[in-house]
Amino acid sequence: MRVLVVGGYGLIGLEVVRALRADGHDVVGLARVANRGRRLCPGIPWIGADLRRMLRPGDWTAALSEIDAVVNASGALQDGSRDDLALVQDKSIRALVSECERRGMRQFVQISAPGAEPGGKTAFLYTKAAADEALRQSRLDWTILKPGLVIGVGAYGGTTLLRMLAATPFVQPLVLAEAKIQTVACRDVAEAVCAVLAGKVASKQDYDLVEDEAHTLADIVTAMRRWVGRDDALYVWRLPKWIGFKLARLADLAGWFGWRSPLRTTALKALARNVTGDPAPWREAGGLRLTPLEETLEAMPATMQERVFGRVQLVFPFLVVTLAAFWLASGIIGVVERDQAAALIADKTGPEAAIYLAVLGAALDIWIGWMVLWRRWTRFATWWSIAVSIGYLVGGTILLPQMWADPLGAFVKVFPAMALALAVAALVEER
Repeated sequence: MRVLVVGGYGLIGLEVVRALRADGHDVVGLARVANRGRRLCPGIPWIGADLRRMLRPGDWTAALSEIDAVVNASGALQDGSRDDLALVQDKSIRALVSECERRGMRQFVQISAPGAEPGGKTAFLYTKAAADEALRQSRLDWTILKPGLVIGVGAYGGTTLLRMLAATPFVQPLVLAEAKIQTVACRDVAEAVCAVLAGKVASKQDYDLVEDEAHTLADIVTAMRRWVGRDDALYVWRLPKWIGFKLARLADLAGWFGWRSPLRTTALKALARNVTGDPAPWREAGGLRLTPLEETLEAMPATMQERVFGRVQLVFPFLVVTLAAFWLASGIIGVVERDQAAALIADKTGPEAAIYLAVLGAALDIWIGWMVLWRRWTRFATWWSIAVSIGYLVGGTILLPQMWADPLGAFVKVFPAMALALAVAALVEER
């Protein structure tokens, strides 16, 4: 069977692609950036498409050429500069369903979420619910799978958040520590998709994919700490909900700069209502056994990479903000004190050229700082910051060589700034 996996290099999508290939299916991946898909999974053809622009059935015609079944593993947590849930999770999927019907498609598997109902409390849930309902009303042989908190070898979204929380030293800060959560292994979700396409479970049904027992968030984070080989926290600091939502709103703001933080208000609202489902229908339909949390973690031996990743994710936002603030502050101070800055080199360049160079340097600093904040341009801005820093050192050495002996280390302090930029450039990776 030739299967199109929409959202093919996402946390679930990539696992589905691998499982389908292992089952002998011919797989095509569709994702926003085809080249990224080819890097992550080079063994299949990839189609690059932005779901925000796939809003009419005809937009899907080429992608569905010679396709027998579709698995939709796409989605986003919350609106931001790169995501529009009404388009990505609702309108584009409705268009996809319509085109699948027109072409007489055999099967359609939708990856949804527990609590995806028309009256859902978040845009994530009610846009998922709208697409789910469109699929139910279609003539397709559909199945809707609703996984709980997905735990996998890869890290994205909720799994990244758990690793971040587990990386905090000594004291474990938690909001909604008593929230109830049922997990599911990412590989089990992929195997469930394979079982559906193989006809091993009844179609035209909704299935929650969750383990039998629910855990508290505090228990899951403790399990994650032990999984990566860290000691239990000396103390669990249960923070009031309002503090968590204040932090989440900052993460929401970062979303409009292109950053997809797992700690956003949608995630906290989901936790507040518990991430739970009913495993019985899946079990009664003959579905495979869903692995409990303890076995899921035991089957994924943690290495140094997991320990380092958690710490990196914990400090990375501070690295980005610090680098941006450094350049923005440097530029703003340069504008305010341009006359004083120009006076330092006026005898070498002339007064007018000195003012021009001072203003140009300040503007360049502000531009770099602003670009660092935009996820799309962050790595580009870090290389620019290093290049400009080297330029400042070279120009400064020519015009003001005595500054190397400045007791405040004006030139020497440029090197830690370049090291910070290099660290950000190395770590700014999303998948």
